Amino acid sequence: MALRVNTNIEAINVHNNLLVSSNKVAESLKRLSSGKRINSAKDDASGLAVANNFRARISSMRVASQNATEAISMLQVADGAYSKITDILVRMRDLATQAASQQTEQRDKLATEFIALQDEIDRIAGSTKYGSMTVTNATQSYTFQVGAGGVDNSNDVLAISFTAVSTGALGVGKSDVSIGGIGIDAAASALAKIDAALSSMNTYMANVGAYQNRLQYTVENLAISIENFASSESAIRDADMAHEMTQFTRNQILQQTGIAMLSQANQAPQQLMQLING
Repeated sequence: MALRVNTNIEAINVHNNLLVSSNKVAESLKRLSSGKRINSAKDDASGLAVANNFRARISSMRVASQNATEAISMLQVADGAYSKITDILVRMRDLATQAASQQTEQRDKLATEFIALQDEIDRIAGSTKYGSMTVTNATQSYTFQVGAGGVDNSNDVLAISFTAVSTGALGVGKSDVSIGGIGIDAAASALAKIDAALSSMNTYMANVGAYQNRLQYTVENLAISIENFASSESAIRDADMAHEMTQFTRNQILQQTGIAMLSQANQAPQQLMQLING
């Protein structure tokens, strides 16, 4: 082995290896402290792009799940109003049944309650809203984004229709039915129209229930999708802590060994002094 004073090749080689092991120790420390395998694009550019796409979809699906939950809440509001209107129609039918019997006296008192119930149906229909959205006073359709795709993807959009349930829409308004008067014909006619209104309400409530069940399945499916996408993102972005700890220990040992060897390599030129001192 040649002995040189101006250039210590062995020290240069050791120093280069020490830089490599020191950089790896620093990288391991960054991954262990952040818990991430990818902390910047230089770590894995393609992996970072894929992981970011997963993260964006996960975020969108969380919002879509919230949209579906709000749609369920809207349907619950409508269902409550439909249920009360159905109860009122049942009471109106009781009054009409009583008025349709010839032995019934003072039909005007029955008619007073009947009219009050008609007014209450219209009040409920006019006042029941979800935020600013009408759910009982007019026939309306609302669109909900329940998927991570765009609105042009029909599989990610759900339209919910609500039907007007005022007395006029149900055919039991004041101009349609009454149970006042002396005869029983009006009350008998009212029974048939109230039955038709009850049949319509049953259909509307069935539709609301179907929407609620469908949206509940949507929320559950989104939860599963979020879990799977999160797992995929984690597999790409997150660090395997056991593996990183093993690599950190290995690189730390190499770093410590490199420091010791650099000290030894720096002492090599001093051997020339033995030659000089003879």
